[in-house]
Amino acid sequence: MVGVPFALAISMTLVDSYRRRGKKPRPFPTTPPSTNEVGGGEMTVYTYGQDLYDDMLAAIGGARKRILLETYIWKGDEVGEQFKAALVDAARRGVEVYCIYDAFANLVVSPRFKRFPPEIKVLRYPVYSAGLRFWDLRRYGRDHRKILVVDDEVAFVGGYNLGAAYATEWRDTHVRLTGSSVWDLTRTFADFWNLNRRKRFRSSERPLLLEAASVWEPRIRIHRNIPRLWMFPIRSMYLEAIDRATDHIWMTHAYFIPDQDFVDSLVRAARRGVDVRVLLPHKSNHVVADWISRGYYSQLLDAGVRILRFRDAMVHAKTSTIDGSWSTVGTANVDRLSLQGNYEVNVEVIDEQFAATMEAIFLTDQGHSLELHSAEWEARSAHRKFTEFVLAPLRPLL
Repeated sequence: MVGVPFALAISMTLVDSYRRRGKKPRPFPTTPPSTNEVGGGEMTVYTYGQDLYDDMLAAIGGARKRILLETYIWKGDEVGEQFKAALVDAARRGVEVYCIYDAFANLVVSPRFKRFPPEIKVLRYPVYSAGLRFWDLRRYGRDHRKILVVDDEVAFVGGYNLGAAYATEWRDTHVRLTGSSVWDLTRTFADFWNLNRRKRFRSSERPLLLEAASVWEPRIRIHRNIPRLWMFPIRSMYLEAIDRATDHIWMTHAYFIPDQDFVDSLVRAARRGVDVRVLLPHKSNHVVADWISRGYYSQLLDAGVRILRFRDAMVHAKTSTIDGSWSTVGTANVDRLSLQGNYEVNVEVIDEQFAATMEAIFLTDQGHSLELHSAEWEARSAHRKFTEFVLAPLRPLL
């Protein structure tokens, strides 16, 4: 009984991988980069990878003092090589360059690509980080963040990893920030670096020190999950925002496997008249996650939540906007791994203009989606219901 869900999940993954061979996603609508003034700085939203990469590479090319790059996946393809070359060039002209990547997420990347010149300081977050303390659950989180900070003046954060497929084939969301909120992302990177540097470098390696002082900006907050400290504020941020909603909640997520408390919050919101919409990939790159996610559809549809399935391409965004005032963009999915397991970072923004931008993006995506209705859902075949039932025990793991 314990092995059947795992065996089914492995079989489904292998079959899905075989079916995907050689298939390319179809074109999908995007919105051009849009900039809003928030607080004392600017926020630019990207929904197309190539637009984002162009601006990130331009920022790296103009760096004068320091570059901080943290990513979950860093492919060794054309785009990955562009970023690596840009960082090497910056280091050789005297810029301090720090890089962090997750070793588990890059197991299939060539070892040759992962060799960097000594001018660049690279922290490879290990596949297994618990050491002899295998019982300590705080040490098992993956580094799922995607951050770039240049000269403490401009920062990028969101769902995009680094790779050629993400540049044109995936629909994701990232933001570029200037102003006081850049400090918070610098601190996010520095804290992770300093927490893990002792095991990755010689003992004489000094910690990453910050020169700029923090400034409170009430309209922008950076929330970061830190498993080692048992801190998971992103889940609380979502639950509080959902409970405050009075008009609408529009969420876009690549992987949607919430816990029951999260589902209950959405159901309560829908039943008090809030327009709740959840936009998901019609078919994601993780078929098992898709099937497990469907276990919550009946509760959501019965309460009046609208489920929208993005067609033709993978939507990898992790965004939400509520009541025309509150929005968030970041790296955290609505699943256990992101909300109660991994190192994540989300930007929370309370600004009407920025919310309007996020709503326009959501409506563009909705226009390219198929809505799932209750009648269609209830009419699904018996073997689909059985598969969902068999996979249900895996929910707490994902």
